[in-house]
Amino acid sequence: MSTEAPRAPVPPRPTTPPAPPVVRPATPPAGPPPETPAETTTRLRPVVAPPVVAPRAAVPLPPEMPPRPAAPPLPPGPPPTVRRRPVGSVDLTPRPGAGPPTMYGQPRPHAAEHPAEMTTRLRPVSAHHPARTAAAAVCMVLGLGLIGGAAAGSWLTGDSSAEPTARTAYTEARGLWHSTPVDTLFPRTLTGKGAGPGGADRTWTRLAVAPDSSCAGGFDPLLVKVLQPVGCVRMLRATYTDATHSSVTTVGMVFTEADPAAMTALRNRFTREGLTARTDLMPRTFPVRSTDAAGFGNKQRASWTVSVLTDAPVVVYSVTGFADSRAVTTPQPAALAVKDGATTPVAQAGLGHDAKGIEERIERGVRASVAKATEAPR
Repeated sequence: MSTEAPRAPVPPRPTTPPAPPVVRPATPPAGPPPETPAETTTRLRPVVAPPVVAPRAAVPLPPEMPPRPAAPPLPPGPPPTVRRRPVGSVDLTPRPGAGPPTMYGQPRPHAAEHPAEMTTRLRPVSAHHPARTAAAAVCMVLGLGLIGGAAAGSWLTGDSSAEPTARTAYTEARGLWHSTPVDTLFPRTLTGKGAGPGGADRTWTRLAVAPDSSCAGGFDPLLVKVLQPVGCVRMLRATYTDATHSSVTTVGMVFTEADPAAMTALRNRFTREGLTARTDLMPRTFPVRSTDAAGFGNKQRASWTVSVLTDAPVVVYSVTGFADSRAVTTPQPAALAVKDGATTPVAQAGLGHDAKGIEERIERGVRASVAKATEAPR
């Protein structure tokens, strides 16, 4: 008889299902790594890198987030087959929603237009025609014949219009006002031997030269009207004082547009009508600041003279007054003030001699300049 107590029956252990076999992917054959397909198309534009965006602050995750459930295992089966394109090939399969393919071989609408010409078309040069050559030769012969006939006719008839214009005092004098030095037209010092009262010597010194102007700036309107028939190209003026600084004189010259006949007619009118003695035809003065002629105005005019040249288109004049700026109520022409026995204050002061002596020397200078310009070689 056994002494062991009987054991309780052990319940059977549940059967564990077998684990599914592990399917491993096919191992690729050993060899060099696959090559990157080379590009066979031309890149049209560079790929612009996306703008750099500053990183945002990290957002903290909520605490104690439950983990994601694991994905169910893949059912057993053969591995998927991956199709590889040959190296260098391009995928021409249209993407979903794309339109019909573009036919680049077809010309665009504007390609059929002709290109614009950038140069001017030259008209074709036609070949020389014999008839045209003959006509040109005939015209040339006729032209030479006409020219020769005109020259022969001028020579036979003695016509001088075909000859160049001769250099005369009139043609040369009109340009003296701008081609001759001012010291030649108006010397700095004028010497008058025996030009004073009783045959005394006189000396005059130039104070200033006025800018060239029109006749309206140096004459009264009535004198401008008298000189209007000969015209006025330019007027030059200068003012002198005597050695004793007791008298001042303005001398001027007017270059006209007239011919010898017009200048002769003007001189005859001055003589016939006595225009040189009319006080309403006295020329105006040219005062000079800070000199003896500072107060030499129209009321200070005491004696004057006007000379119309006939051998040159020039009118020379002068007007004299006292240097102390005294007004003169009875002016006297120089032709009367220089006469013997004249007792007027103007004559006794020698103002008539100053006006006549300065005008005569300026007139001589004009004649000398005209003669020199006429005789000078071209």
